[in-house]
Formats: sequence, structure tokens, C-alpha cells
Amino acid sequence: MDINVVEKSGIKIVSFIGELDSTSAPETDKALKALIEEGVIKILINFQDLEYISSAGLRILLGAAKTLSAKGGGLKMCNLNEVVQEVFDISGFSSIFSLFKTEEEAIQAF
Repeated sequence: MDINVVEKSGIKIVSFIGELDSTSAPETDKALKALIEEGVIKILINFQDLEYISSAGLRILLGAAKTLSAKGGGLKMCNLNEVVQEVFDISGFSSIFSLFKTEEEAIQAF
């Protein structure tokens, strides 16, 4: 999996390319924690190029969301494909996270 980070409107936008599973979860956790340690408190995850997410990936996102919330920030997500949306729905994470159809909608919600 590849991880790309850009900044737009003061928000770090993280894009995952590939699959977020038990193999790539440690790398993902490290990348998100590094952003938070740099003082970033607003992160948008763009799932446009994510093919699949496992429970290991969901745990990483939940941990990051809790940390950001405690720092007065937040974690939002956008562009979930059908497979990723189904994992969020089945796990109940759709009701936990702020999910948006587009990057623009998510940025406006911060």
C-alpha cells in the first residue's frame, strides 16, 4: 500500500492506495501518528484509491480519531467505494466516523 499526504485549507489529506489490512496497518499507524506528533489536528482520509480495509485498518483509524479528538481536532473520511463502505456499515463504523462523498464536502465540514 502507498500513502500520500497533501495539505489543503490547513487540513492534511491522506490518501491510501491499495489495501489497508494487517500487513499495511503498522505503516499506516506510523504515518498517522507522525502527522499527529507534528501538531496536525485535522486529518481527512481520502479512500478514493483504497480497494479494501480490514478490522486492523479500522482499529488504526479509530485510534487516530480518538487522539485527534482529545487534541481538539478531528478525523474525517471521504470517497469510500462500495467495498470499503460495506466494511464500515457492517462493523458499525459508519455511525462512528464522519463520512463524506467528496473531499470538498469533508473539508467544508471541518
